[in-house]
Amino acid sequence: MRLIQACLIAISMYSKIPVPRVEWKEKNMKYAMCFFPVVGVVTGICMYLAGTFLLRYTSCGPLFLGAALTLIPILISGGIHLDGLMDTADALSSYADREKKLAILKDSHAGAFAVLWMGCYLLWSTAVYSEVNVEMLPCLACVFVLSRALSGLSVVTFQTAKDSGLLKTFQDGAQRKTVGAVMILWILAAVCLLAWMDVQMCIAAAVCAGVTFVYYRHMSRVKFGGITGDLAGYFLSLCELFTVTGMVLAGGGIWN
Repeated sequence: MRLIQACLIAISMYSKIPVPRVEWKEKNMKYAMCFFPVVGVVTGICMYLAGTFLLRYTSCGPLFLGAALTLIPILISGGIHLDGLMDTADALSSYADREKKLAILKDSHAGAFAVLWMGCYLLWSTAVYSEVNVEMLPCLACVFVLSRALSGLSVVTFQTAKDSGLLKTFQDGAQRKTVGAVMILWILAAVCLLAWMDVQMCIAAAVCAGVTFVYYRHMSRVKFGGITGDLAGYFLSLCELFTVTGMVLAGGGIWN
């Protein structure tokens, strides 16, 4: 029962998927982060089904396909991760000291750089997804599990920048060793499935996701003194975008 409640907490927190309301308690918070990649599973399945339908059963053009596949993850997540991307964009672009950057992350207003970064992100995402073909869809679906597993791993292994906040709540309530082990299992499962389907795209995904993860750890420590919920959203957004980009380039034959 506690695991079911933990799963419902993770889904309700990180998506707009309707689930029964569960009270946040210490007992069911311990393993909530273990189920974060479940949202990625749902997103991946929706992406696969929508992409297959549009490519096989409609006459839509690449632009329509790219826009649709860009919007689906946003609709499922409710844009929670892109909020972190925008806040982090403003903080990084301020070139202020650490304390000022952390204050900007908490500011609910979107600055000019946040809007600019979001426009570039959506444009890039639409362009990348417009190059997707039917054969790539099963591999691309795995990206949403991989990115969330890496994000969950960072929550229980990286230093936090603040002693308060939603991410700190999840970190303090988590059974860290168990969550970390489960996240590694999720990562291995996603990578093994990718390797089984297409070795070339698996390598592209592993390299792009790994490089983004290393950058995230270094940047968060140097610029902010650790991670926050906004930085976790920033990482997940970039990880998905860069990984899909690498896979599309690999799938398109650029490494052949």
